[in-house]
Amino acid sequence: MGSAFLLFAGGVNSLILPIRGEAEGFTAASLGLLGTGWAIGYVTGCLRTPALVARVGHIRAFGAMCAIAAIAVLLSLVLMVPQVWIPVRALSGFCFAGAAMIVESWLNERSDAASRGRIFGIYTMVNLAATTAGQMVLTLGDANGYFFFVLAAMVYCLALLPTAISATTTPRPLTQVSLNLRSLWKNSPIAVFAVLMVGVSNASFGTLAAVYGARIGLSLSDIALFASIPILAGAAIQIPVGIVSDRLDRRKVLIAITVFALLADALFLLAGTTEPVIVLALSALFGATVFSMYPVIAAHANDHAEPGTYIQVSGGLLLVFGIGSIFGPTIAGFSMTSFGAASLFSVTGAAHVLLLSFAILRLRTAPAVTPENKVSFQAKPIARALTPETAALGADQAELDADQPAGSTPTEADTLEDRKE
Repeated sequence: MGSAFLLFAGGVNSLILPIRGEAEGFTAASLGLLGTGWAIGYVTGCLRTPALVARVGHIRAFGAMCAIAAIAVLLSLVLMVPQVWIPVRALSGFCFAGAAMIVESWLNERSDAASRGRIFGIYTMVNLAATTAGQMVLTLGDANGYFFFVLAAMVYCLALLPTAISATTTPRPLTQVSLNLRSLWKNSPIAVFAVLMVGVSNASFGTLAAVYGARIGLSLSDIALFASIPILAGAAIQIPVGIVSDRLDRRKVLIAITVFALLADALFLLAGTTEPVIVLALSALFGATVFSMYPVIAAHANDHAEPGTYIQVSGGLLLVFGIGSIFGPTIAGFSMTSFGAASLFSVTGAAHVLLLSFAILRLRTAPAVTPENKVSFQAKPIARALTPETAALGADQAELDADQPAGSTPTEADTLEDRKE
């Protein structure tokens, strides 16, 4: 319930800001910086939340994250200037990452080996449904008023209630990861480069899709669909893509997906259509490709990972994705300001060309993973909603035991909370 409220509010907030910013006359460059701010805050939240939770405990940290996220939304309503929105968006990203990590830590603690896969699947579906519902709710009102800002703030506050009144014990310390580029590159060069390019591409689209839709004349309902359909298409295609990637060289699967992504980029650039049906169909093709890349890349990296390093490799890749997400929206925003709305897909297309080129190079120079060394493909939520705890939730018990430091014990803050409960 807490995760559903959190993702619903996040869906509302992520879409109302670019739509309202466009209506207020913000430049595409400043709206792109919203995505950069979010990515900086999100990566920082993934790195710093474990230390915060160790100090004050899970319940208090989660409550603080949700409360600050609500304040950030309302502050965006009160002060509608880019100079305020950009740092406030970074604050939202920090709180969102922290709250998501705490929820996932709780699920991880309460699941056993037999139920872990089912719980992870349900959690993924809840996130997808809540995010989509949050975006689609914008079709029910006027984006020029205050309603959607207040709604997002209210639902962020609702998100803290299930944990605040919970009588269960708090989980063990959160998963901590660090960015060791040398180790990640040694493990899988293509995974590092590809996930960086996917971060550039996906964050550019995720931040500025609504701006593109508004500038080609889509209605508010069509803009909401334009932002939501790609996510749904990416989720739907993950299972067949996963089945194929478990049987073939994952690099070849990634190359095929990237070719289709480039096709979508080219059609957006060359078709020049503003017909909603065609634009939405192209968005489905785009989403089915770009939002199915990350799970294939993560699976390929884990094919090469040493036993007991799955969580650290997955967490490291997430941070690399975050770095790409910092640069992508800024580049795309300035490009749209200088060259027009369609140049959004010039930026995503450039990222996909670089990804394709490097993948072909690695395919020719490095051997394929043998079938017996492959891990099973695992469908994932969209990458911008992943945290290091997501990797822990999706891991098996052996990986969790290998990642857990020897002799780790609950923190003093958690023990105090347990006694109170």
